[in-house]
Amino acid sequence: MNLAAVPTVATPRQAFGHPRGLWVLAGTELWDRISFHGMQAILTLYLVSELFLPGHIDRVAGIGPFRSAVEALTGPLSLQAFATQTFGIYTAMVYTTPLIGGAIGDRWLSRRVTVSAGALLMTIGHFSLAFDWSFLIGMVLISLGAGLLRANLMPQVKALYPWGDRRQGDAFQWYGMAVNLGAFLAPLITGALAAFYGWHIGFGFAGFGMLIGLIVYLVGQRDLADEPRVVRAARGRLTGDERRRLALLFAVMPLIVCFWIAQTQIWNTYNLWVRDHIDLQVVGFQVPVPWLQSLDGLAPFLCMPLLLIFWRRQAARGREPDLLVKLGIGAILFGASLLLLVFASHAPGSSARAPLAIPIAFHFLSNIGWIFFSPVTNALIQTRAPAGARGLMTGVNYLSVAVASLISGRLGGLYETIPATSFWLIHAAIVAGAGVVFLLLARPLGRALPEANDAVVHST
Repeated sequence: MNLAAVPTVATPRQAFGHPRGLWVLAGTELWDRISFHGMQAILTLYLVSELFLPGHIDRVAGIGPFRSAVEALTGPLSLQAFATQTFGIYTAMVYTTPLIGGAIGDRWLSRRVTVSAGALLMTIGHFSLAFDWSFLIGMVLISLGAGLLRANLMPQVKALYPWGDRRQGDAFQWYGMAVNLGAFLAPLITGALAAFYGWHIGFGFAGFGMLIGLIVYLVGQRDLADEPRVVRAARGRLTGDERRRLALLFAVMPLIVCFWIAQTQIWNTYNLWVRDHIDLQVVGFQVPVPWLQSLDGLAPFLCMPLLLIFWRRQAARGREPDLLVKLGIGAILFGASLLLLVFASHAPGSSARAPLAIPIAFHFLSNIGWIFFSPVTNALIQTRAPAGARGLMTGVNYLSVAVASLISGRLGGLYETIPATSFWLIHAAIVAGAGVVFLLLARPLGRALPEANDAVVHST
């Protein structure tokens, strides 16, 4: 029997009350999200308005076999339905590949090498989107790079903190703020570049953003914990407790999928809904549709510090909700916010348009729900999964977004065939229903999933 202790490694260098490595990882994620969300904000509009139109679509390498494969599963699709389905497939690929990337980081390469390789592939992929012929190639490269980078970047956050450190929860919230700052800046920049200088300039900017992220990560290496070596030391068969933990985390994944079905639709068909239902004129200026996506970054960035203070005060009184209760609250809040879109949707054939204030209010309310859900999901995975399977479970968590993207891409096809009010009511019911189930399961599941202690003994 071989015994291997698995201590959590932390760096002594601190900044703003946290290890400096947190800010290196958050900075890398910031630029990743600036590139990714910048491209994502204009993708569906670009497909509908230019790339999939005659004179452009025939230039795209591999587009014929790709469309034939999609329509073999879905049946004939209109241009708009093909665009939303393409977006769903692409997003699903981005969130599926971390499952493989996590296993590579856990078992074969160090997390640092895997993250660096992923950032390089994403950089090349984003630049490839700037040309019609290499568009599908770029989507594949971004998907592969995202799998390597994202499944191995976030697990390095957990490695910076000792077991039981109260700062872990806050660390994932600060990490989430980097995600949201990038999500705020990116649509503003790429939306403006696409509107005033052309789609391809917007995609080119995304490539430079990912390149900066790679540089930030390489320069900050000295402040990162040496987690990959520690994890490899613990390699071996999972204990009974570890297998039980993994089974319970897998069991909640369908509920997590329900949240992301609604959220990924905001990245996809929502842009078309804004185009069709919202008055975008402000004192004679036409607000670019992608700019509203920037509110998905601004709202959490403004609200998260207030919620952190609120939760810390609750913790001081012993009343802070546990992770699973927060997930339930977040899903219900997101479902409630979708009712604003129901209210703002006009009847088919009507020329009426809702005021811009309604989608702005939607983004702020939905993102309070997001704060309760997305960073908390990351904290649940990283603090409850066994140390030797954190990269893998990060990949599984991303896989839930991939499954949701495929479902929301298919649901996006309904936008042309049913009233917009019914379209958003369906999504509200899906996400709010998952929130209710989370609240019902919170107490028994919380007792069964205490924080994982990395200082454990594994047998092989």
